[in-house]
Amino acid sequence: MKKTLRQVAHIVDGEIVGDAGTVVTGICGIKEARKGDLTFVANPRYLPLMNHTQASAIITSKDVREAPKPIIRTDNPSIAFAKMVILMAPNEIKRPKGIHPTAVIGDKVRMGRNVAIEPYVVIEDNAEIKENTILYAGVYIGHHTKIGRDCLIYPYVIIRERIVIQDRVVIHAGTVIGSDGFGFSTVKGIHQRIPQIGNVIIEDDVEIGANVTIDRARFDKTLIKKGTKIDNLVQIAHNVVVGEHSIIVAQSGISGSTTIGNNVTLAGQAGVIGHISIGDNAVVAGQSGVTKSIPPNVCVSGYPAKPHRIAKRINACVQNLPDLYKKVKILEEELKKLKADKGIKFETRNPK
Repeated sequence: MKKTLRQVAHIVDGEIVGDAGTVVTGICGIKEARKGDLTFVANPRYLPLMNHTQASAIITSKDVREAPKPIIRTDNPSIAFAKMVILMAPNEIKRPKGIHPTAVIGDKVRMGRNVAIEPYVVIEDNAEIKENTILYAGVYIGHHTKIGRDCLIYPYVIIRERIVIQDRVVIHAGTVIGSDGFGFSTVKGIHQRIPQIGNVIIEDDVEIGANVTIDRARFDKTLIKKGTKIDNLVQIAHNVVVGEHSIIVAQSGISGSTTIGNNVTLAGQAGVIGHISIGDNAVVAGQSGVTKSIPPNVCVSGYPAKPHRIAKRINACVQNLPDLYKKVKILEEELKKLKADKGIKFETRNPK
């Protein structure tokens, strides 16, 4: 699809700097782009790449005043570029329609208009699937589970009994929602299972990555509030509440009965202990271990997680330990020599 920069600027509500008649025929990342491609720069650290890219035009933020190529200045280059990807990138995928004859559908299942069900889907008794939702091959829907409108449930997702999925939710392949919470009581060395009789509620516009596990509550509910985005390989335990529009990045784990606020970011491999809270707008850096509650509007890192500025100072000290060790050894030798000169016995004491 061909577009002039004048047309692109109209679509993304941007301002052209350079030749408005420049034609773009493709779309690509700034490192991989070739002549004829439209690309973008959203992160300031990548601005130097504008001097090397082969792209014919670049979408930028309004902070950029000039560039070696024609640019389109926008409020949000990532969103602007996403609009152009939808328009220009080839899309040969056709969404399924209708109900495949191999699907197994139980009694009293309610389905809205235009529900699409691919091969070997299993829907248990009394489930409800609302209009325009798509269930891809091999999906399992448990008894009394409700799935809202315009949802995309990708292959081999398991949604257990009595789960509530609201509207426009996307769940990627291999995810399990509603498995039993990890609840056991040890009696005389034997681990006795504690029944997990709650459910899971996923609110509107949530997206859940591949191979995520979200456990049902022991009582009441595990709750993922609207607009939250969850990356692949995340574990969310029983009775966790995740607030609105939060981001949980790959391999993070949240222990039971923890409350995550709105607009929180848990970066990759963050771990959160149970029965604590993380305040609104907090950021937990990658591989951090959160062992106590975090107030709103702070960034923490390290293990145990501390305010980021403190964690950086601690890390800097740790990096200096080899040099400090050498200095201490030198001082010990000098002290030993001084004491020997005065006839004082020198003893090295190991700290306990």
